[in-house]
Amino acid sequence: MSDLAEHLQSLEQRLFEPGVRASVTALESLLSPEFREIGASGRLYGYRDIVAGLLAEPPDGTTRTLTDFELLLLASDLALVTYRAMRTVPAGPPVSSLRSSIWRHDADGQWRMVFHQGTLTG
Repeated sequence: MSDLAEHLQSLEQRLFEPGVRASVTALESLLSPEFREIGASGRLYGYRDIVAGLLAEPPDGTTRTLTDFELLLLASDLALVTYRAMRTVPAGPPVSSLRSSIWRHDADGQWRMVFHQGTLTG
């Protein structure tokens, strides 16, 4: 896997970590202020919606794993990644999804997510 693919996969995995999801500073370093997400419900969320939602998540023992990661470089500073995710909660069945994100290499030298969509797969 290329260095960029490994780097972006590590950033995606950071967003699965409870400590990152509970930190405004960590979220600001990973999500662009222009961030948009289309949720599994089909609803469009903006940056403030997502940050508020992540900060409000209770620590419930949920774990998330990522597999089948692929990278498509759209431009030198823009990348599309796709992967499968599995969310496991202690008191329920696992939930699988197919996910896609667009990452942009910003002027400050950091890659930040500008778009994300997850589709439940069963």
